[in-house]
Amino acid sequence: MTFAFADGLGFTAAALTTASFVPQAWLTFRTRDVSGISLGMYSAFTLGIALWLAYGVMIGEWPIIAANVVTLSLAGAILAMKLRYTRRQT
Repeated sequence: MTFAFADGLGFTAAALTTASFVPQAWLTFRTRDVSGISLGMYSAFTLGIALWLAYGVMIGEWPIIAANVVTLSLAGAILAMKLRYTRRQT
């Protein structure tokens, strides 16, 4: 029973934190406006998410894995946009 509760709690936390990231990602994809995004911050953030994903895989925790697969995909796409569109503007 405790294991199922812990997994439910983990998936709920993962869903909430990942879902909170989606509106910003959607806005960035829609407008392609990356001017307010810090390259250093997003690089560190994306690397941190990748490390959380690796950690989740290593310990076999699906809530951590699921949340970080989605967030890494979104953050990686935004980071790629930042690199692509910043070079065009300069």
